[in-house]
Parts: sequence; C-alpha cells; structure tokens
Amino acid sequence: MSLRMAELLDEAGLPDGVFNVDPRRQGGGRRDPRASGHQGGVVRRLDADREIHLRDRRAHGKRVQALGGAKNHAVVMPDADLAFAAEALIGAGYGSAGERCMAVSVVVAVGDAAEPLCARLAERARRVTVGPGDRPESEMGPVITCAARDRIMGLIDRGVAEGATLVVDGRKPAVPGHEHGFFVGPTLFDHATEEMAIYREEIFGPVLSIVRVDSLDAAIALINANPYANGAALFTRSGFASRRFQQDVEVGMIGINVPIPVPMAFYSFGGWRNSLFGDLHVHGMDGVRFYTRGKAVTTRWPDDGSAAPGFHLPTLG
Repeated sequence: MSLRMAELLDEAGLPDGVFNVDPRRQGGGRRDPRASGHQGGVVRRLDADREIHLRDRRAHGKRVQALGGAKNHAVVMPDADLAFAAEALIGAGYGSAGERCMAVSVVVAVGDAAEPLCARLAERARRVTVGPGDRPESEMGPVITCAARDRIMGLIDRGVAEGATLVVDGRKPAVPGHEHGFFVGPTLFDHATEEMAIYREEIFGPVLSIVRVDSLDAAIALINANPYANGAALFTRSGFASRRFQQDVEVGMIGINVPIPVPMAFYSFGGWRNSLFGDLHVHGMDGVRFYTRGKAVTTRWPDDGSAAPGFHLPTLG
C-alpha cells in the first residue's frame, strides 16, 4: 500500500524527498525503485541512534512519529483455560509466519502452568500446516525473503547453542515441491532466559519462546525490564490478577484473554519505550491530531441586540 501511494504521488508530480518510503527489509536495506525520493538509510540511522536522530528532527521543527521494534509477551496464569490460551497463542505466534508487529513471541508461563502449557503448544504447533498461500489447506506461508529465512534459522541455532530447550524445530519444514522456498516451520523453545538472543531480539518469524517464572509479580517485572513495550497479554480467570496486570505492566497495549491487543480504530495504536518514538501514537484520534493543526473558533451572533462584551473576559457561558 505504501509503495503504491508513493507511485501515485510520483505520477502526480510530488517532488523527490517530500514523501519517502523505506521498507524495512530483514536482511538488507536495498532501495525499492518504485518509492519516490531519497530512501537511503532512514531506518538504519534510526536503528543506529534513535535518540540523536529524533532530537535532531525536533530541533528543526519536524514532527516525528517512528515505530520501533517489538517483543510482545503473553503471560499465562495457572488458573487460565489452558486449551483456550494455547490455541490463541498458536495463532498469535505463528499467524502470518510471525511477521507482524503484534505477534506474540514470548510466552511467560507462571508456576504450574508451564508444563501443561508447553505440552499443549508443542502438540498444536506440530499440527500447523505449512505451505504456499494459494493452497486452501495452508495455515502458515513462507517468510518474506531468503535472507529473512536464513536470519530466523540463525537465531534458532543461537537459541540451541545458548541452552534453550528446542521443543519443536521448524528449521527444515517439509513442503513438497518447494524445497528451496522461504519456509520456516513453527518453532517452540522452552526454558528461554532474558540473556538469550531469542529473547532479546525481535525475531520477526514463527518462533515462540517460553520463559518460566514463579509469580505474576515476576512476570510483570520481566515485561517492564524489556526495552520494547508494544503490547502484552494476560490469560487468567482472576479479576484480581487482571487488575494488577492492567495497572502495573508498562506497555502501550494490553490484552486480557486476548492474545494480540490491537485496539479498535477509535483507539490509538502504538507502544512505549523502544517500540514507538514520537509525539503521538499512530492510529485513532492521536493519528488525526498528528497530521492536522487544530483551529479554535469562537463565535457569537448577537441578533437579539445585546451589547458587546465589556471589560470582562468573553466566555460562551
């Protein structure tokens, strides 16, 4: 959509540099020839030093709105409906091959939920049908490029090397007729830790990592310590746990028994910390306010012959 918009603006005569599209390519920063203007290195510069770049833009009077990375957590309490939670997390983690900003990539299993939840996730992940998107039976298609495939597989290798338990290995999915396609199967790790690359980095692929903690407090602390704060979810039957989570977790979007907390159109979309930079969030009324300048108009129609306001401050009351 954004590339097509660039084409139309270019055809309409918009000067180069006014509207820029820099597709974030996992594995390369090649400029798309269809995008108008100078594309070189905008995302790379933001990645290299976001704060300096944003301060520079603001110093020149530019309004800044930049989406960053994401590492979305889903906390599963022992009292949760584990069958429901597992099915929801399979869709949230492996839908669109995990290539969406709201994909859940970390499952935080609290206490006794860990063992049965891991078993349910593993059983369901093995039943996900991987194949081309034009096949009705395909539940998960390929990732976007061979570079993305190789990067994701490299991170799976690192997870194994760093000591996480590889429960379901998706590095070599069997897709007849597409042996050289950009496919990565559903992958599930258990016993991941904060120090591991599979936890620290935004994999942007079909990889779920289970982190085990002892309590809701520990789960909230884990989420709040992460540099990204896009969205987080909690699966529970407890209203008390839900209230604690809503009040104490520090992210931009929260779901309770909802795996991917993308708000309705009339709410703003966006995270906190390194997940979103700028003045306002992206969608909803914040987005409208970002792209417009407000104008206050005060009118009075004294057709009843009343006198004009005197020395007091004019009001509408």
